[in-house]
Amino acid sequence: MSADRIDLNLLRVFDAIFEDRNLALAGKRLNLSQSAISHALARMRDVLGDDLFVRTGRGMEPTVRAIGMAVQVRGALAQIRAALGVDAFDPSVARRKFVVAANDYITSLVLGRLSQRLHADAPLVDLVVRPSTRLDLAGQIDVGKIDIAVGIFADVPSRFRSTKLWEQTDVVLLHRDHPIADRPITHDDLLSYPLVAISQGGEEEGAVGGFIVERGLARQSEMFNREAFNRAFATAVEPPRMRMSVAHSLAIPALLRHSDMLALVPSSLGRELARHGELKMCATPYDCPNVVVCAVWHERNDIDPALQWLRHQLADVARQVRSG
Repeated sequence: MSADRIDLNLLRVFDAIFEDRNLALAGKRLNLSQSAISHALARMRDVLGDDLFVRTGRGMEPTVRAIGMAVQVRGALAQIRAALGVDAFDPSVARRKFVVAANDYITSLVLGRLSQRLHADAPLVDLVVRPSTRLDLAGQIDVGKIDIAVGIFADVPSRFRSTKLWEQTDVVLLHRDHPIADRPITHDDLLSYPLVAISQGGEEEGAVGGFIVERGLARQSEMFNREAFNRAFATAVEPPRMRMSVAHSLAIPALLRHSDMLALVPSSLGRELARHGELKMCATPYDCPNVVVCAVWHERNDIDPALQWLRHQLADVARQVRSG
């Protein structure tokens, strides 16, 4: 195979098909007819000696060769556009779709505020939110299906970049009518009353110490500091009873409304849920270190002006979250 037989337009077509998994959508993205897209794909198949994409009921599925090419091709196209200066981003007129991965409580804290900014400053920009709990999160970032992931990560591989958004710790939430709502929470309270916590993947899904590691990226699966919690009750005759573990943080108010349960939640979420007055937020009766919520993206997106703008917006919104 000679590199002289591959032109930039073929690489653009490959990237669009890989992103959309559909020839018609790829053509729409590039302002080309479906026949032109099909012709370009046929040329690539001939030059590379591989089908690249196979038509299935779910769309155009990439071959192993195509998956191996995708990250390098997207990175090369981004570098070419940056070198030519053709990627200027004007949010007021730009048409762009951003894909962000986050769990439900970070979505409620951050992306609601971000959506308001997009509405005001970038009316033609679309925002898609994917669950950060998906097991192939790092793979989706690798191939460009997710632009930015927001969450708590114990390890970030060198091919990814990250920036701190805010710090948080664990707190206890309880209903305002709870028998102990008028005083600080004690160690014995957590042993006496049943608990509820947020978990989006446990040991049965490969979690270790509250984190799931996948392709080098360790993401938090339990929304409380499991290590600090276990250490606090290591000598207890009977450990605290975790009566409920739920995947959706916004279910917490309803669960506390008519029960004596205490909820272990992140402080950023606790402030938000206690804002309306039905719930009360208290400090944990044990030392719980702060953790960092950060944004993670692939290194090739460092030079994308649109994603640079998006990261700046996330940083601004994070300041609002920090201020409560």
